[in-house]
Amino acid sequence: MHINALLFFTILRPMKKRHEQKLVILAIALFVLLNIPLVLMFNGTRAILGFPIIYFSIFTIWLSAIIISFIVLKRHFE
Repeated sequence: MHINALLFFTILRPMKKRHEQKLVILAIALFVLLNIPLVLMFNGTRAILGFPIIYFSIFTIWLSAIIISFIVLKRHFE
């Protein structure tokens, strides 16, 4: 029981302001980058590694957002 309570309070500890700001900036950047007019700029017949460029760009943006948020949260829990 004691270990579960310790884990619970470790997870709920407040974030530092700079970590919050980085995640907010990431969310705003994702909103802009995944907006329809910007995404449709990549709509074409070309392909990268056999994937249409629109799918490649969306999943690259998405994967980079996951990696950036992982790094920010990893630093938060150090």
